[in-house]
Amino acid sequence: MVKAFGYGSGSWEIANLLQFHGVDYLGVAYADEGVTLRKGGIRMPIMVMNTENSGFSSLVEYNLEPVIYSFSLLESFDRWLKKEGLTAFPVHVELETGMNRLGFPAAELDRLLKALPTAAFKVQSAFSHFAASEDAGQDAFSLAQWEAYKKAADRLEATLGYPFIRHIANSAAIVRLPQLQMDMVRLGIGLYGIDSADSNQLDLQEVSTLKTTIAQIKHLSEGDTVGYNRKGVAAAGTVIATVRIGYADGYGRRFANGVGKMWVAGRLAPTIGIISMDMTMIDITGIPDVHEGDEVIVFGKELSVRQLAKWAQTIPYEILTGISQRVKRIYFEE
Repeated sequence: MVKAFGYGSGSWEIANLLQFHGVDYLGVAYADEGVTLRKGGIRMPIMVMNTENSGFSSLVEYNLEPVIYSFSLLESFDRWLKKEGLTAFPVHVELETGMNRLGFPAAELDRLLKALPTAAFKVQSAFSHFAASEDAGQDAFSLAQWEAYKKAADRLEATLGYPFIRHIANSAAIVRLPQLQMDMVRLGIGLYGIDSADSNQLDLQEVSTLKTTIAQIKHLSEGDTVGYNRKGVAAAGTVIATVRIGYADGYGRRFANGVGKMWVAGRLAPTIGIISMDMTMIDITGIPDVHEGDEVIVFGKELSVRQLAKWAQTIPYEILTGISQRVKRIYFEE
C-alpha cells in the first residue's frame, strides 16, 4: 500500500523501491495517486481502492485497476467501458464481511453474481478487509469474516468460471493470523516499520525520522509567558528553544503544553505553550550543550512515532500521513 503519499514517506520513492524488488501489486486510494506513479515510470499493476466516476478515463489511459464495491459504480463503469468499446477491463471486487466501509454485503451477493458475468470486466481479484485483526480479543470475529469471505469468493469463482487472486490479510493479520493468508496479502503500515498489533513477533524498524533545528534559544524569568494566548508560563530559570516545525508541517496543536516532547542532546524536552503554524517552543531547561542551529528529533530511532501517537491519543497512521509535503524528504539507500 502506497496510498496517502506512501504513508507520509513519499509514494513514488516507495513504489519505485517495491517495483525494483518485484512486488506484485501496488495499492492507492484514488486514481490521481495512480496517475502520478505512472507518470513517474511505475509500470507494475496498481489497484485503485476508491474509484469515482470522474476518474474512469484516467483508469483506462494509465492502465489502473479499480476496485468495484457498489452496484452504482459497477453499472456506471460497465456502461462507460461498453460505450468506449472496451471489454475484459481488469477490476477488483470488494466483498463486505464486517468492516462496513466499502464492499458488497452478503445480502447483495446473488445480484452481484448475476451482474458480473455480463459486465465488461475481468476480475483480477476479490477481497475483503479485516476490521480488527490487530486485536486478539476480536479473533473470533476475524475468523468469521474470513469464513464469510471464503464462502462468497467460492460462489463468485464458480459463477465467473475462472480463478482470481484472493486476499484479506492486512499488516496485522500477516503477523498475527498467518493461517488466514491466501494468494496475496496487503502490507500497509507494516511496510513502514509499525507493528499495529504490538505482536513483537517481528523485529520491525521504523523507516522514518522527522527532524528539525533550533532557531533561537531564550532565557526566561519566572512568570514570563510563551506563545499565543500566553498558555505557556515560565518558572524561574526556564530556558526555551524555538524549533522550526508547527502544525502546518503536521506537528499538531494537540502536542501543546507538554503533551509532546522532542529529543534534544540526548534528553526529552517537553513543548511549552501552544503549537504555532511554523514553530514550536520546547523547554530545554537543564539540558546542557544546546545551541542555536542544533538538530532536534521529532520522531525517529531515539523517539518512536508510536510514542508520539500515544501522547496524542491517536495511532501512528495519523502521525505519519499527517506530515505535510512541504517537509523535505531525504532518502538513504544501502
